[in-house]
Amino acid sequence: MSSEHRIAIIGLGYVGLPLAIEFGKKYDVLGFDINENRISELSRGEDHTKEADQAGLQEATSKRGTGKGLWFSSNTEELRQYNVYIVTVPTPIDQFKAPDLTPLLQASKMLGSVLKKGDILIYESTVYPGCTEEDCVPVLEKVSGLKFNTDFFCGYSPERINPGDKINTLTKIRKVTSGSTPEIADVVDNLYKSIIEAGTHKASSIKVAEASKAIENAQRDVNISFVNELALIFDRIGIDTTDVIEAAGTKWNFLKYKPGLVGGHCIGVDPYYLAHKAQALGYHPQVILSGRRVNDNMGMFVANKVVKLMIKKGHKVDGSRALILGITFKENCPDIRNSRVIDIYQELEQFGVKVEVYDPHADHQQVQHEYNIQLIDEIGNNYDSIILAVAHEEFKEIDFKKLANGHNTVIFDTKSFIDRNLVDARL
Repeated sequence: MSSEHRIAIIGLGYVGLPLAIEFGKKYDVLGFDINENRISELSRGEDHTKEADQAGLQEATSKRGTGKGLWFSSNTEELRQYNVYIVTVPTPIDQFKAPDLTPLLQASKMLGSVLKKGDILIYESTVYPGCTEEDCVPVLEKVSGLKFNTDFFCGYSPERINPGDKINTLTKIRKVTSGSTPEIADVVDNLYKSIIEAGTHKASSIKVAEASKAIENAQRDVNISFVNELALIFDRIGIDTTDVIEAAGTKWNFLKYKPGLVGGHCIGVDPYYLAHKAQALGYHPQVILSGRRVNDNMGMFVANKVVKLMIKKGHKVDGSRALILGITFKENCPDIRNSRVIDIYQELEQFGVKVEVYDPHADHQQVQHEYNIQLIDEIGNNYDSIILAVAHEEFKEIDFKKLANGHNTVIFDTKSFIDRNLVDARL
């Protein structure tokens, strides 16, 4: 192994770009992505994900030619000049909610073609325990002709990026690290220690590190499913879930989770990876999958509740006009991956409702490609129903009375974000 780390970051999305920027301040770093448009964008100093610290990006790229600095490329041949590869490609689920390892295995195949003796591959993509050594390593060995833990080595350090969060950024979140041998675990840990201000936690094995990532989000998913189920119960009782949580929250050890749509690339996906591994070993997880079922049905509940309220107010549902505010999976960021707002949209459409969607953060082309929805450029008026789906700061300035079609417009707040006196119902 070379004592001089030359690092290539594979995948420049929400995880890879911040990582490339921080490493680029101290090492010779290549930011690699197969998307040539993404490379062109970053080479101009632009970032549509809004995750890049512009000052940090400028600092990292300004060091080029000094033995440090950040470069961008989509040319696979340039990867041969590097000896540490950090893989940050997406690991989604397919239409059957099974892990889709296609991007991860394709990245492994590509890296196998440039792998050299002494190289280290570190995976950050969310996977199930055992995936790195059982799925990725065989691909690397087959393509490279090299032997694992003799010629090349692996590590795993789960990403902990929180899209849209400008406080808990990469360097301020403690990082879990691991390696395929004790010596490599030390190398990987020291590498991350050099950029992570919050420090690191060296796990005892790659599988432990992989499992830690899976349960982080599975735990949060289960907790949210509990309050979502409470919301379904309290709706039937006729009481406000937020009021109940505020009252219960006066006890010191009560955890104040809020109900809502659970989407995104982590919480709405990772539990399926853990469940997949459990089922492969002959165990059917009860709690994890029951929580997923509750959370996956919340969009349908919101849409049906809106329709019931419209009927109660005398609206003709078929042909009515609805406005959905927000399509991203969370507030104040452009990330639309696995947004469950689509569930509300599709359910309302099935009732014959004409639905318009407005989101000042989302990219119109991405939404059209991913969900076949044409976002509106400006909010109209005379809506029969309005659903606040995402709590973007811009929505605080909206005068909902001007958007309504008279006093009978139904307003549903999924985030308890709007003045409660203005809404008919909320989660």
